[in-house]
Amino acid sequence: MEPTVASRTALGAAAHRAAHQTLEGGRIFSDPLALAILGADAEPLIARITERLEGRRLRLFIAVRSRFAEDCASRTIHEGVRQIIVLGAGLDTFAYRLNALQGLRVFELDHPVSQRDKRRRLEEAGVSEPAHVAYIAHDFENGAMAPALIGAGFNPDRRSFIMWLGVTPYLAEDAVFGTLSELARFPAGVEIVFDYPNPVESIPDAAARAALEELARRVTELGEPFRCALDTEALHTRAQALGYIEVEDHDGGSLAARYLPDLEGMSLGRGGHVVRLATRGRPRSAAERHGDKRPART
Repeated sequence: MEPTVASRTALGAAAHRAAHQTLEGGRIFSDPLALAILGADAEPLIARITERLEGRRLRLFIAVRSRFAEDCASRTIHEGVRQIIVLGAGLDTFAYRLNALQGLRVFELDHPVSQRDKRRRLEEAGVSEPAHVAYIAHDFENGAMAPALIGAGFNPDRRSFIMWLGVTPYLAEDAVFGTLSELARFPAGVEIVFDYPNPVESIPDAAARAALEELARRVTELGEPFRCALDTEALHTRAQALGYIEVEDHDGGSLAARYLPDLEGMSLGRGGHVVRLATRGRPRSAAERHGDKRPART
């Protein structure tokens, strides 16, 4: 993305979430703030995306990936997790729909320009910023996230849940696995949900290939081209080598069966995946505990 412009693809994803509220009544994924955060942009954006031939399939995929991620997040909160990290938060509203549980913190990491745009939109929509939300500027391709997280109050001795939606296709592959590697080293353990595309040439369905190629063309025109596609088997192997002991991967078929059983014949296509990874916590060494006390870089 351009360094001085808020992410246009994040705005597009928010428009698809909002369109799902108006066109399907939020039946898969309910987000009462989806329209409000778009403000005056809501109507023209929704009109534009619903004109596209593949619009419904992409809209429902975005809805089910959010539903799956938030179902997993809600489960971990019920289990006692009180640290949520939203990587590349964009215009996501999860943090603003949460109950203010004792000790709950949500850390939103994103480009500072996109963060400013989001906070402006929240203010204009009359949505207050909860005390449990911390905003952290982060560039996934330049440096670790842990120092800034710890500086904002993150506790690496407590287990965390991470949402990372609509981001990995826009990063270099090294940055994707660098982030997964850093998260895997968090000593208390993590659970993470993110989405990724398969390489277009590996997708057997011609319609799905064409839809992905068209989406790639559009985001390139927006200045945010796709840069990373992952082979599913290779991803699982590398994730397990990093220490992820749980791997739950859903393609369009399994997501449709899980969330769209009453929409007979509805396909989310092949090539887009949503995956959940989890590590087991481990005791921290004295050197690691000492390292946390160093001040974060500015």
